[in-house]
Amino acid sequence: MLEYLSITVGEKLKEARKESGLSQEQLLEKMSVSRSAIAKWETNKGMPDVNNLKVIAQLLNVSVDYLLDDEEKISFNEMKEAIHLDDYEKTGKCRDQKDAVCFEKNKDAKSIVALIRRKKMTKVEMIIDFIVQPGVVDVIDQFKEIAGYYLVEKGEKQYLVKVTNEFIITKELAEKVNAKKFVVGDQQYKKVYQIV
Repeated sequence: MLEYLSITVGEKLKEARKESGLSQEQLLEKMSVSRSAIAKWETNKGMPDVNNLKVIAQLLNVSVDYLLDDEEKISFNEMKEAIHLDDYEKTGKCRDQKDAVCFEKNKDAKSIVALIRRKKMTKVEMIIDFIVQPGVVDVIDQFKEIAGYYLVEKGEKQYLVKVTNEFIITKELAEKVNAKKFVVGDQQYKKVYQIV
């Protein structure tokens, strides 16, 4: 049985910052903290206080729970590859070009499941969603990031795959999940259809 180390708060912070396209300098300007503070947090030599954690979570579009949860389902193994979406054509069970990218890059998979992603809402977001218009928070979240999501199974390993217009990002899952419905960090995933 393979064992994976938990991803630390610092590693999650660094990964979320990079995913948001921010440098350490840009993040420190938005937070009004020193560069050394962010460097310390990202290398686990210090820990942001509660107020800074809230600000970080908001700026990087992640939850505080995600940053602090040590039972993360993602392992350290991640691969990001640039793609040209127009080079792929939908064929067979592939419903669009993003399906075709995932299929082409994972031809040796024993299973590829197309997923729908939803942000796990905080209590505040649930209240806003209820008051403003049911579903509005989810719609806003979906428009922030238009991508295809897939659960790929190869041998005994599972991978969470994200396909954007420019990249295919593959993250190895540290523990097995049920393809029908699962949660990773502050995101919920649900099976839509089977490609392979």
